[in-house]
Amino acid sequence: MKFSDTSEDAVIDVVEQFDYSTQNEAYNESFVTWRRRIDNPFSFNFTRNRKESVFVEGKGFENKSFSAAEQDCIGRIMNVTGIAMFIWIVVDNLVSRLAVAIFDLLNFDIHTSFFSKAIYGGKTEIITTLILISVLKIWLPTHYLRRKLRMPKRVEFMTTLNHASDMFGAIFMALSVSAISSLPSIYTNRMREVFDYFKSINVDSSVWDQEQFVVYTVFDIIIVTVISELFFRGAVFGALRQFGDYFAIIITSVMSGLLVQDFLEMPAAIMISAVASIGMLRSGSIFTAIFVQAIFKMYRLALVLIDAGSEDSLHLGRNSFILIVFLIGAFGAVMLYLFRRHQEIHRIAEFHSELTMSQRLIAAFKTFPVSAVVCFCILAAALQVIF
Repeated sequence: MKFSDTSEDAVIDVVEQFDYSTQNEAYNESFVTWRRRIDNPFSFNFTRNRKESVFVEGKGFENKSFSAAEQDCIGRIMNVTGIAMFIWIVVDNLVSRLAVAIFDLLNFDIHTSFFSKAIYGGKTEIITTLILISVLKIWLPTHYLRRKLRMPKRVEFMTTLNHASDMFGAIFMALSVSAISSLPSIYTNRMREVFDYFKSINVDSSVWDQEQFVVYTVFDIIIVTVISELFFRGAVFGALRQFGDYFAIIITSVMSGLLVQDFLEMPAAIMISAVASIGMLRSGSIFTAIFVQAIFKMYRLALVLIDAGSEDSLHLGRNSFILIVFLIGAFGAVMLYLFRRHQEIHRIAEFHSELTMSQRLIAAFKTFPVSAVVCFCILAAALQVIF
């Protein structure tokens, strides 16, 4: 049975009814083209005429289910995402230890334990291994996502700066959020370990006089930041945008928090990831997200350097620095808000669904292997607390 009413009120077309007003025309055209591809299993391109029914033998006349189609598509995308996350944690927790064990057997000056992420040995060997593992654990899952989702580069990576003021707004917010998020955990464990190792080699010499530390610091702030943003704000973010920008922000932010596998660092990772996502969407460029993450890492490095200063002024200097960074960020964000408060700004695409946000999130996180990866990351974080 088919009805001829094809008016706008009668037809549901999720591709056409998506909010495309927040990004530039070139991006939107590529996004629509990717979503319309018939052979694309990761596109939510559901269409239905509200007054059209299909006869199913033994069941009678039925309408295609909008919510079921949405859950199916979320499940397919999250299945791929879960595998990518699994690759990340396998490289970070297993491959890294196996690589060090192999290097140790080959008589390289590097050692570790399967019960700890700490690495000991020669400074050249340690930095080389850290760089290798950092690249592998991010590049491999990123490559997997790109091959599976097959998104056009214009959609996979937002590269057009639509609103420069929103980039500066994200940078100011990154400063404030960095200051707030550092309260439960002053610095990242990995950066603290690397700094302490190089400091212990020669207590009379600055770590900046040691070439390997400089190389690692520059690599971590620039290269690791770029490739990690290609993972979190790349193909998976673009695919999740089909269900609304807020949905993509929440999923990728929680992913970022889980993958650090450390309860103390999770709040900071989630908060700064959310700022990076919002900044990218509002400005239109992934470079905003890269700047946000780089600022966060430089802020944490500055805290490590302050912490290595004289004991007499340690707490005063550190607390003053955190307060100053917060005030600069807050002042800049408030000034931008006051400057634009009379402007009608619409930067985040909303999505109207038959499912609530909580139902969509449950559908996403119960997908296998995402559910297993979540459990593993929480267990790994708990083990860090215990040991």
